[in-house]
Amino acid sequence: MLGTILLINVKGIWLPVTKENIPVKGSKLNDSNILSDAFLFVKNGKIESFGKMSDLTDDLPLGTLENTAQMDCGGRYVLPSFVDAHSHLVFASWRENEMEMRLNGKTYLEIAESGGGILNSARRLEETTEEHLFESAWERLESLIKMGTGALEIKSGYGLSLGAELKMLRVIRRLKEESPIPIKSTFLGAHAIPSIYKDRTDYIDLIINQMIPAVSKENLADYCDVFCDKGFFTPEETELILKQGIKYGLVPKVHANELARSGGVQVGVKLGAKSVDHLECMEEEEISLLANSNVIPVLLPGTAFFLGIHPPDARRMIQNNLPVALSSDYNPGTCPSGNMEFVVSMACHMLKMKPFEAINAATINSAMAMDCGEIAGKILVGRNANLLVTKPIPSLGFLPYHFGESSIERVMLNGHWV
Repeated sequence: MLGTILLINVKGIWLPVTKENIPVKGSKLNDSNILSDAFLFVKNGKIESFGKMSDLTDDLPLGTLENTAQMDCGGRYVLPSFVDAHSHLVFASWRENEMEMRLNGKTYLEIAESGGGILNSARRLEETTEEHLFESAWERLESLIKMGTGALEIKSGYGLSLGAELKMLRVIRRLKEESPIPIKSTFLGAHAIPSIYKDRTDYIDLIINQMIPAVSKENLADYCDVFCDKGFFTPEETELILKQGIKYGLVPKVHANELARSGGVQVGVKLGAKSVDHLECMEEEEISLLANSNVIPVLLPGTAFFLGIHPPDARRMIQNNLPVALSSDYNPGTCPSGNMEFVVSMACHMLKMKPFEAINAATINSAMAMDCGEIAGKILVGRNANLLVTKPIPSLGFLPYHFGESSIERVMLNGHWV
């Protein structure tokens, strides 16, 4: 049996603005429900109760407090763990040389067309054993957990062959089985066209007729994603692939509008995608379509920061009542960081999001973008105690303000300090 932990004198507990399993939209993203001068009681790995310090006695509402570890949280805030709904955690090696190529004037698309980028990762992954892929991904996962990530989505897409894609997805499945945090798996065979294919339709046929059925047969993925963008997959190809995924029980997601207005948002809305991700290049048509849909826009400021491209227009999306979510895009080529605390900071400084907007987007809304809103992203009685305790800070605005040094003092996962 797990022990009991009592957090006392908490400066503020970040409670959800809604208990319903729905994302927070538009102006409500800046709402907060902070319980000040509070306690929070953890028992058997779950949140047992919370309330005002003035309501805390030895027998109300906790039962006896004997044998209960206590932490005085004076000056500290308690938040739910971050949720990262877009990552590429499984890869064979880093690609720091491509950063140097960009610094010498090459664009992301030029690097990709010369055999770098995704194709570079695919070549290296083909040569890497499943065990090594798991071990390196596990190390990265442990690091993310220590930085406060409490739920994670992981994509394939560095295989680009039937065998290598299945190898990646089996690694993700093993991570799901052994991880202490919830993980969702996404099949992204349509990440790029391998250079060995002179006719791109041959590779698309492989995805549709072999990869997706094989992924479904082994129950290896929750979602099917496509990189619908300039130089990668067209809207027509994206629709064909996602429709096949739907046929085999894979919920659609779309990499859309990172490099250009690609038509990916239109396909995502048409097919009822769970999310459309990136969205650096958006006009009124895409904004309006999303505003009249249930598709969640997932913004990845780390990618815009690292590539030096124009960031997503979060302010316009929020003004149009969209349920903006934030995630990392952790990958070796375009965002070699999965630090969600830094994502929140970049969202404020680059995307001009307000601190409360960014916190809601990185918890409640990102949980909804990976279908785990019922278990992650909120502090509620009965949920697993996946919590962040800040250092003593003057306000929650200090979290994104003081970038470069973490304001998180302790991380609790399933009732245990990490």
